[in-house]
Amino acid sequence: MFFEERTIKVIFDEEKCLGCTTHACVQACKTYARGILVLKEGKPALGGDAEYGKQRGTECLACEYECWFRGNSAITIDAPIPGLDEYKKKHGVI
Repeated sequence: MFFEERTIKVIFDEEKCLGCTTHACVQACKTYARGILVLKEGKPALGGDAEYGKQRGTECLACEYECWFRGNSAITIDAPIPGLDEYKKKHGVI
């Protein structure tokens, strides 16, 4: 499962989510952001449609952080940086 906010993509490994007992990501979203994550059928889910995530998401990254430390490391956030690849090539990093 995944959803998009304005500039990031939040990706869930649902197999890991099923075994999670803390659901720390949902609590973190309520505590540090706008609470767009909810628990559905034992897994985190977006509390609305795709547009809801783009409109209400704050891109705070708290869900990923809390999942790493208190959950099952099931969340990955893809935060593309425009121009990064070109910069790396220019400076010999790639």
